Amino acid sequence: MRKRSHRVALCIVGAAAFTLAGCREEQVDAQAFPDLDSCRAAAQTGGTDFSTADCDAAFAEAQQIHLESAPRYDSLEVCEEQHGEGACGSEQQVAGGGGMGSIFMPLLAGYLIGNMLGRGMPAAQPLYRGSDGRFTNATGTTAYSGNTGRTQLSPSQFNRPPTTVGKPPMTKTTVTSRGGFGNSATGRSIGT
Repeated sequence: MRKRSHRVALCIVGAAAFTLAGCREEQVDAQAFPDLDSCRAAAQTGGTDFSTADCDAAFAEAQQIHLESAPRYDSLEVCEEQHGEGACGSEQQVAGGGGMGSIFMPLLAGYLIGNMLGRGMPAAQPLYRGSDGRFTNATGTTAYSGNTGRTQLSPSQFNRPPTTVGKPPMTKTTVTSRGGFGNSATGRSIGT
């Protein structure tokens, strides 16, 4: 009787482990680039799984997401506290003449491109420099050690972030209350 219950327990534990492994979200291949030229150069030399057309399309998507969803601040000082000195500009400068001059947002410091097999084309996300030197996505939910290199990410990292256009910009008080932009971010390493 004892042997049978031991076998049953092992079967249950094995089935539970298999079930949990099946619930994990699949990872997609992703690569970070500091700019469009870096992606194109890597594509031309075979240093990436993406074509130059993929680089162009992903960079355009990252720029669009940047304009729609970048964090916005009520002063240059607050923006630079979160993203570093010289890493911010007015919404008007960043958006190329559009937007308001009294709202500030971080400059695009790179972008992620992911091989989203179900979409038929790569997905992208903008990257911003944090005050700690790491890089983060538009929502500040994930921090990366750099803006170059390969990694594997959850497809959810490429979900379109909520728009910040027309929303009240973050103030020193709102940034302090949430612990800083991206403070609760989970860290990831991007490596080659």
